[in-house]
Amino acid sequence: MTTVQTNSINYSDYVESQKNKGQGSSVLDKDAFLKLLMVQLQNQDPLNPMEDREFIAQMAQFSSLEQMTNMNVNLQKFMESQMNNFASHSDLIGKQIEWTTSTGNKREGIVTSVVFKEGDVQVVVGDTNVNTKNITKITNAE
Repeated sequence: MTTVQTNSINYSDYVESQKNKGQGSSVLDKDAFLKLLMVQLQNQDPLNPMEDREFIAQMAQFSSLEQMTNMNVNLQKFMESQMNNFASHSDLIGKQIEWTTSTGNKREGIVTSVVFKEGDVQVVVGDTNVNTKNITKITNAE
C-alpha cells in the first residue's frame, strides 16, 4: 500500500501566492525599459550601430510609457479624491438642507442618501437628486 504525504496549505497564503504570481519579471516599468535601452546602446556592434530612427522610435516608446504611467497615477489619485468626496458627503444624511433649483426657486428637505451620478456627488431629498453645488444651507433636522 502506498501512502501519500500531504502538507497543510493555508488558503490565504495560496491566494497571496496567486496574486504575486503574475508580477515580477513580466512587467516592464519605465526604469527597466530605460536600463534595457542603455545596455543596448552600450553593447551595440561598433561596425553596425543602431540607426537614428531606431533610437528615436525607442525613445518615443519610452516617452509614451512614461506618460501612460503618469496618467495612471493621476487617474488613481482622482478616483481616490472622488471617493473621499463621496464619503465626506455622507455626513449630510439626516440633515435639513436648503438648495436652489435650476429655475432659481428655493427648496428644502431632509437628506436621505448620497449618490454619485453624472460625475458629481448628489444628495437625495425625497425623490429629488440635489447637486451639492446647489446647496445653500445645512442645519440639523428638527
